[in-house]
Amino acid sequence: TREPGWIEKVREFTNGRGANVIYESVGGEVFEGSLKCIAWAGRLLVIGFSSGHIPELRMNRVLLKHISVIGLNVGAYHENHSEGLRDATVQLFALYAAGKIKPVIHARYPLREAAKALRELGDRRTVGKLILEP
Repeated sequence: TREPGWIEKVREFTNGRGANVIYESVGGEVFEGSLKCIAWAGRLLVIGFSSGHIPELRMNRVLLKHISVIGLNVGAYHENHSEGLRDATVQLFALYAAGKIKPVIHARYPLREAAKALRELGDRRTVGKLILEP
């Protein structure tokens, strides 16, 4: 999403259909772009606003593409439905153990370099997970 033309690349990769599910954690212009390349009846998962810009959603886009917009605040989920969060976590770890999912790991940092890792994350220079190793 940092490269020009990413919306067109999503459309090209999906043969013009658009992405069925978009995991959106940036907000701002990336959120707007996500709405442009989401598929008919797609799902937009809003999990944060790392850009610092909280977008506003024009509901005509939801209506025209028949999309679902789902917000996920893990902290609130833990407070209101902790058993569901626990069950989902168990299922995710089972999928990982079975080799059915493989998280993208951008980099590993020793714990003493946590500040550097957070700067990388905050500056949006990462793709995937950052691992802090004690």
